[in-house]
Parts: sequence; C-alpha cells; structure tokens
Amino acid sequence: MTSLSFDNVRVSYNGRTAVAGFSDAVKPGEWLCIIGPNGAGKSSLLRSIAGVTPHAGRILVDGSPLSARSSRRRAQLIAYVPQSPVLPSGMTGAEYVLLGRNPFVTHFGRESAHDFSMVSDVIDRLNLATLAARDVDTLSGGERQRLVIARAIAQEAPILLLDEPTSALDIGHQQQALELVDKLRREHGLTVVSAMHDLTLAGIYSDRLVLLHAGHAVAQGTAEEVLRPETLGEFYGVSVRVHREADGTIIVVPHREPLA
Repeated sequence: MTSLSFDNVRVSYNGRTAVAGFSDAVKPGEWLCIIGPNGAGKSSLLRSIAGVTPHAGRILVDGSPLSARSSRRRAQLIAYVPQSPVLPSGMTGAEYVLLGRNPFVTHFGRESAHDFSMVSDVIDRLNLATLAARDVDTLSGGERQRLVIARAIAQEAPILLLDEPTSALDIGHQQQALELVDKLRREHGLTVVSAMHDLTLAGIYSDRLVLLHAGHAVAQGTAEEVLRPETLGEFYGVSVRVHREADGTIIVVPHREPLA
C-alpha cells in the first residue's frame, strides 16, 4: 500500500498560477477526488504528479520525493488516465492495453505470460473483448476512453490518477469503470486521485473531496461536508439542490430558478 503527499505544490504557465501552494496527504488505499470549476487547477495538479507538467514544491510517495525516482520507476508507481488521451495509430485495442505493461518489461525483453494474462483479465472485466481486435483508429471517443482506463489498470501501479475518466462514457460504462477501480482499491490497497466534474459520482466513489478554485483549496472533507448548496453556489456560481439518500449518498441536482 502506497501513500502520496503534497508539500506546497505550485504549478504555473507563463507566469499564470494554475495551482497555488497545494498541500495534502493521501493515505494508502484512499480515494481523493479533486473537484472545482473549469480552470481551477485540477488537471494541472494531476499532470504534475504524473510528471507531465513541471512544478515547484514536493510530491512524495511513501515519504520519498517523486522527483528522485527514475522515469521507469515512476511509471511503475503511478498510472495516469489523462483528460484528452491520444492513442497511437496502427495498433489494436489489445495491443494498446498491453502498453500498460511496458514499465515492467526489461530492455530488449518481451512481455511475460503474466503481462498477457493481466491484459486479458482487464479486457474481460471491462467487457472490452469486442474492441480488443479492432484498430484504435476506428473507435469512438468513449471506446478509446475505456481502453485508456484499461491500460492504466493493467499497469498495476499502486497509485492511479484519473482525470475526468468518465467524461466520454455512457452511464453504464461510467459505473462499470468506477466500480472496477473501487474494487481494486479495496482488494489491493490502490491509492486513487481523480478529477471529476460529475459531483454526484465524485461523492459516491471517493473517500474525501478537495474543492479547488483559482488554484487554491477552498474546501475539503467528506461529500456531505463539501457538497453543500452554499459552497457550490459560491465557487461554481450555480444553483443546486443537494439531497442525502438513506444510505448516505449525496446527490447534486441543478436547480432551475422559476421564470418571472
């Protein structure tokens, strides 16, 4: 089980601050969901963890700076599902999912029986058999997104980063993907950090939420503590109703003001 912590992490683009001094500690096996309006800094934070975007401050895995790890070791520790993935042309869905095993294949080596078994298992669990033999260039956006999630899960990294992982998926495949991530988290202690716009899904699956606004963490806690009408109204500029189900599920529903 692997922990992830942030010590005054800052991300800037051409002098514009995207993330301003973010500090937090994600426990091993915890699911932290970053929420916030467009431009709040959610993707920038995840990209800094993945090593895609430069940052100031420290990101630590099990107490050691991530910057001290080699790119290969980093890929063994962290799997990343970007918001707008680009899939290489000229390969099948199964070949793309197999790329998730690259961090564990030695130089001049070949994939092992375990690698192929892992890919087959993930394809089966996400019902991707119909996509496995197809060229990725022929797939829809939602089908591509499902393969990207599968590749990340096949990577078997102890930390999983999900940037809007269900934005292109229908409701059935949204639930299927998130349920599998949650099952792996509970069975294997997977540590998950996600960014999501769907606040109801964010509240259902995460243990804890952090609300970013203009690069600053302005609220954090459980779904019940963060997903409040007054908080969402202040930082999203939206009118919503928040309903609490008998099982504790928090449901966020847009509220349309009556016409004059």
